[in-house]
Amino acid sequence: MNDRPAKLYKYERIDAQTLRNLKAQSIYFGSPRGFNDPYDCAIAPNIRQPTNEEVEKVRALYLQDKELTDQQRRELVNLAVEKLAKLLHKSSVSAFKEQIENFLTTRGVACFAESPDNLLMWAHYGGKYKGMCLEFDTSYEPFTKARKVAYSKSLPEVSPMAILDSVIETNGTDHLMTPYCTKSESWAYEKEWRAFHMQAGTLYGYKSEALTGIYFGPDVEPEMREIICLVLRGQNEKVAFYEGRRSATEFKVGFQRFTYTSYLVAKQMGLRE
Repeated sequence: MNDRPAKLYKYERIDAQTLRNLKAQSIYFGSPRGFNDPYDCAIAPNIRQPTNEEVEKVRALYLQDKELTDQQRRELVNLAVEKLAKLLHKSSVSAFKEQIENFLTTRGVACFAESPDNLLMWAHYGGKYKGMCLEFDTSYEPFTKARKVAYSKSLPEVSPMAILDSVIETNGTDHLMTPYCTKSESWAYEKEWRAFHMQAGTLYGYKSEALTGIYFGPDVEPEMREIICLVLRGQNEKVAFYEGRRSATEFKVGFQRFTYTSYLVAKQMGLRE
């Protein structure tokens, strides 16, 4: 069952790079090596011990190898389950370490949240309330492929069969993504979703209609808000703008939609001198 929400949000500080990405209608897929969680995507290989059934499945799989000599085939048939299990576990740990290193070196990750009003997200990723939060329609690429992050007290346990499947390129690669979408419970407030790209440092262009809203932090500079509204009005007339305001009674930031009118149009309408 796909529980991906209809909208996902990306908190951003406002700087030259984010403005360029906004103008180019692009999402940046950064290297996970730059993440601030030391465990994020760089987990230790917590491989569980294989079951006897899994061991026999591996034995049967390798016995199908036509390049095995008769001697190798006899040795494999006669090898005790316990010894084969140890070999399978050891090779799984080695293969997973290699996959983690390859992931950290090559893959790109883009992170999103489920809501635009999370105070900690604004403080940590939204330029300390001076930034913005982008709202995306998840029926468009690359948001259709976003995966929900799970939060746990313990490191995710990986099946040795999933690692074997990924090595021989069968159907295990999806399950093997679980470690890259699992974080400590300490980060649960983020309610994160993430999308992956085969190459780190990549800008992925999205359709203009995929961006449905911009939420401005309560401390955003008016000049920056004007620039962003002006840029987006030129390429996406349907995008909605929301102004953030601190509540006077609660620890929360509320948002009110507003209609952007450029200085030139406002002057023509007699609203500005």
